[in-house]
Amino acid sequence: MKKFLALALALVMSMSLAACGSSSSSAGSASASGSAGSASASGSAGASLDGQAIAFCSDVGSIDDESFNQFCYAGVTSVAEKNNLPYQYYIPSEDTTEERETNIRQAINDGATVVVCTGFMYGEAVAWGAKEYPDVEFIGVDLTEGDVGGTYDNVYCISFKEEQAGYLAGYAVVKDGYTKLGFLGGMAVPAVVRYGYGFVQGADAAAQEMGTKVDMNYWYGGQFYGDATITAKMEGWYSAGTQIVFACGGGIYTSAVEAALNHDGKVVGVDVDQNYIGTKGVSDGSMKYNPFVTSAMKSLQLSVEDALNTCFAGSWSTLGGTFANLGLQEGDYVGLPTDSDSWNFTTFTVDQYKAVVEKIKSGEIKIDNSSDDAAKPATSDSITVNYMT
Repeated sequence: MKKFLALALALVMSMSLAACGSSSSSAGSASASGSAGSASASGSAGASLDGQAIAFCSDVGSIDDESFNQFCYAGVTSVAEKNNLPYQYYIPSEDTTEERETNIRQAINDGATVVVCTGFMYGEAVAWGAKEYPDVEFIGVDLTEGDVGGTYDNVYCISFKEEQAGYLAGYAVVKDGYTKLGFLGGMAVPAVVRYGYGFVQGADAAAQEMGTKVDMNYWYGGQFYGDATITAKMEGWYSAGTQIVFACGGGIYTSAVEAALNHDGKVVGVDVDQNYIGTKGVSDGSMKYNPFVTSAMKSLQLSVEDALNTCFAGSWSTLGGTFANLGLQEGDYVGLPTDSDSWNFTTFTVDQYKAVVEKIKSGEIKIDNSSDDAAKPATSDSITVNYMT
């Protein structure tokens, strides 16, 4: 257990520290560790793709966070390697619009014809890039029209209805018998806020149905990686009775997992099905049990792949100038994993889950999708939320 977590924490911290130096990039089929690799991708590109190249401009954090950044980047590498296209990633050296613009400029100077940018903080930089480089296509993930400040023919943005995934996670864990909950967010950015407020609303709805009382600690760690301070905070929660924590924000999950394993607690993963982290830990002996009960997911890799494939198929005109907001009404773009290997609930069933999903799709269940951290969701007397600063 300690061996696995030490390695995971060290990896996330090393990448975050690397992001605090100069802009980082890695070419070709580089490993997730960030070291440069050769552009020796397999596959065969058609003549129409000659001269094309993809850049992945990540926001602050690490490229291998086993969550948001990693799986967006996986969408880039999948399409690039399938089509034998060169690709690079870039991590801003500091949390500023100027540095994000520097990343975009460097990517295009390096030959990128399509630039994938992740995180709402890229809004101003994408708008700048769209005007500065009108012949380059930009794909934004977790970006809305409000973030970019308008529409551009060479910009396509994808956002998700994280509040729906968060709602399903909160509803499911309470239905499964958990009454002492925690929400650990990375930073109070819109996507994380929507996840968290959805989690609150889902837990409240389940508690009302069951006639039970639920308590929840709610806190943002102020970063997208775990460290000793955040682990200590989680240790305090679990030791005081918290049963399960929704760890939402890149590599910050490592602190929740470490604390959970020390206190026989549980964790809800985010963005992707993080159950594989727990099963791997059990199989290699680094974890005494799998702490992941479920994960609140959104289809990051698939959405990036779809956008890139559409672009390289010569159909950019169907994307440019549009903003997709993807949730259950648009398809299976958010939700919980239902594969038997990842369904770790004790009493809550897949059929019960599907029934709630259908109610959200139909509009019978309405979820507040506010991303304003100051506008807390309305709740009943069935839940007490301790918002911490």
